[in-house]
Amino acid sequence: MKVEGLQGGWGEQLVLDDVSFSVEKGEIVAIVGKSGCGKSTLMQHLLGLVKPWRGRVVFRETDIWSSPEAMQRARRRWGVTFQSGALLGNLTVIENVKLPLKEYTDLTEDEIATVAYSKLDTVGLADFADSSPLEVSGGMQKRAGLARAMALDPEVLFFDEPSAGLDPVTSAHLDDLIRSINRSLGTTVVIVTHELASIFAISDRVIMLDAEAHGIIARGTARELRDSSGDSRVRAFFRREAAEEGKDS
Repeated sequence: MKVEGLQGGWGEQLVLDDVSFSVEKGEIVAIVGKSGCGKSTLMQHLLGLVKPWRGRVVFRETDIWSSPEAMQRARRRWGVTFQSGALLGNLTVIENVKLPLKEYTDLTEDEIATVAYSKLDTVGLADFADSSPLEVSGGMQKRAGLARAMALDPEVLFFDEPSAGLDPVTSAHLDDLIRSINRSLGTTVVIVTHELASIFAISDRVIMLDAEAHGIIARGTARELRDSSGDSRVRAFFRREAAEEGKDS
């Protein structure tokens, strides 16, 4: 997946300008930066929700914005999780997981149920398949959202602040799950987050955005940016909790 010369924003407000980067197959890339730097705007452009003013988002050698068909093909190969889990409260957990299978496949009801249970089992929620999303914890809602995102066996999983609202232990368990899926299935992961613990724990590479620069000011591993960056903005971001995370974080 590649982003080439992307420019975008809201109304007349420029947020991102000439942003270019690539995400290699099977890696976990974290998009980071302070509030207002454009992380959410970039994610909206990547997911085909908001058209950039200029530039391309290329998946499988095709700009997803080039045609409705290109957009549909890309979305069929992606899975997306949102901060809240975005589950429908009037459906059970497993019914939420079944939704993309019903929309995008010709599987029978029994086949859909088998796949949905399998995905719930992967995230440790098989015993809660028939529960309402309102009956399970916030961390379980996020795992259910992940199961739904995995329903179509996506090539790329997108996460928008997956640890938001979670306690440190639950957040760490979610990080472990994301890393396990990446390693066992080879799924490419793009994650927007500001949580340093998660960034150090699971990312292979980091792309840092800055509001004043309207784009990328640093890229590399989390440790490289923390220990070796010559940019004070980058050092301040990555060292703000270093003492709490420990010397080997």
